[in-house]
Amino acid sequence: MDLTKLVAQPQLIKLALDDEETIAEFHEPLEFYIWDRQPLDVFLRLSNSLGTDQETSVSILKTLILDAEAKPVVAEGQALPVKIMIKAMAKVMDQLGK
Repeated sequence: MDLTKLVAQPQLIKLALDDEETIAEFHEPLEFYIWDRQPLDVFLRLSNSLGTDQETSVSILKTLILDAEAKPVVAEGQALPVKIMIKAMAKVMDQLGK
């Protein structure tokens, strides 16, 4: 197969935190978006920081968690509840690993 057939513009995809605990607390899934393709430098910075530099990992992941208009959900000076951020990070990492 010609490698050029795999090249495409990134598309926003919807992810949902729909585990039993989240549904019980919020009565519905918590939805957010990410780009289906990430620039290699972002992916490498993230993978290099995992397990060694949590601050960098969280900083990068916050830029990956988007709303339906592709804007970061978490703005400067804001934060998600820790348990929601951890679940969102896990969901993003799972998706990037595909």
